[in-house]
Amino acid sequence: MKRIIIITGASSGIGQEFARQILDFRHGDELWLVARRKERLLELKTELEATLEQKASIKGTNSLVIKVIPEDISGRRGYHLFSQLFTEEAQRESFVIDTLVNNAGFGTYGPFEETPVERELEMVELNITSLTGICGAALPYLASGSSIINVASLAAYIPLGNFAVYAASKSYVRNFSLALAAELKDKDIHVLALCPGSVSTEFANVASNGARKEVLGGKPVDKVVRHALICQQKGKKIALWAFKWKFNAFMSRFVGHYFFARHTYLHERRPHQ
Repeated sequence: MKRIIIITGASSGIGQEFARQILDFRHGDELWLVARRKERLLELKTELEATLEQKASIKGTNSLVIKVIPEDISGRRGYHLFSQLFTEEAQRESFVIDTLVNNAGFGTYGPFEETPVERELEMVELNITSLTGICGAALPYLASGSSIINVASLAAYIPLGNFAVYAASKSYVRNFSLALAAELKDKDIHVLALCPGSVSTEFANVASNGARKEVLGGKPVDKVVRHALICQQKGKKIALWAFKWKFNAFMSRFVGHYFFARHTYLHERRPHQ
C-alpha cells in the first residue's frame, strides 16, 4: 500500500528542513509539500529531487514522487482541502499516511491592543483551526506505525505579554497533541509536539512585520528538526532540543503565570510595525 508523507508550511524554515531530513527517518512513496508560495515549493522540489537522484546513484533506484500543493490552508479551508485530496487519492489507489507534519503557522509581536485584530484572527485560524482540521481529515488514513508531528513552541508553556495570542495558540497545539497522543496510543499511532524556542528562520521577520529581520539567538534549524525526528522515532511526546528550552519549560511549573505575563509585557518588548 502506498505511503504518503505530508508537510505543511514547507516553503521555508522548519517545514522546509523537515522535507530535507524526513526521508532519513520515515518511509514514503510520495512526499506532499504544502504551502502558499508555489515558487518556493518548486525550488525545494528541485533540490530534493537532485539529492534523491544522487543517493539513488549510490544505493539503487528511487521511486519517490514529490507533489507540490500551493494552497492557503488557513482555517476550515485546510480541512476541506485535505478531505477532498484524500478522497480523490483513495479513489485512485489505497494509501496510508505515514507521517503528517503540521508546521504551517505564524506569530505576531506586540501588545494585543496594538496588533490588528484581523491579523490575530488569521493566526488563530492557521495555528489552531487549520491544524485541528487537518489532523481530523488525516485520521481515517493513519494506521499502525503512522505519526503526527505538530509544531508548537516553547511559548506553549506559559502566557507571554507582547506575544499573547501566539503563546495561547501554541499552548492549544501542545495540549491537543498530548491528548491526541493518549487517544491514539492503542492504535499505535504516535503524536509528537515539537516545542522549539528561538530558531533561525524567517519567523521574526513575519512576526514583527519587518521590524526585526532575524530571530535573536536563533538555534540551527537543522539540529532542531533532526532532534524532533529522533524523538519521534523513540516514541517521545514532546521534543525540546536545547538545554535552555528544557530548563525554561521545567521552570514554568513554578512561576506564577500572571506574574510572568506581566513581566514579559513590561520588560520584553518585541519590535513591531
